Amino acid sequence: MQSIKTLVSVASFAICLGAASMASAATISPAGPFSAPGSITVSSPASFNQPVTCNINFTGTVNGPNATITGATVNGSNPLCGVPVLLNLPWTLTPANATSGTVSGVNFKILNDCSATPVTINIAWNNGTNTLSVPSAQPVGKCKITALSVNPDPRFTVSN
Repeated sequence: MQSIKTLVSVASFAICLGAASMASAATISPAGPFSAPGSITVSSPASFNQPVTCNINFTGTVNGPNATITGATVNGSNPLCGVPVLLNLPWTLTPANATSGTVSGVNFKILNDCSATPVTINIAWNNGTNTLSVPSAQPVGKCKITALSVNPDPRFTVSN
């Protein structure tokens, strides 16, 4: 009987802890469509693993706590800027807290697929400057996102 009481107590504690962590989950606002123009730097086998910086404009929708990235246009002065194709859309931007999060489902090709399977990359967020970036180089199979800086419009607010 004591072990059943202990099991019920542990289960109740776990449920309360789970509910508390759900209550403190970060969210992105405002809801609705967005665009996020800026720049991205990627190294890939197509560039002989040298970084190439291009203009990028992500598009998508904020829907609840997350945002869904449904497309992007890439262009720039380097001929390789016209080559990337985003794969596995939509991608999901999930805030972990007011300053960081992840984008899951990421994959793209630059002449060839970067990765055999989609990956999750880490992102950083700054409410003050309305800037989404990568905190460090993020591998996507044979490719690597070495820099990213985009500014969502309308302005995102990420809060706990």
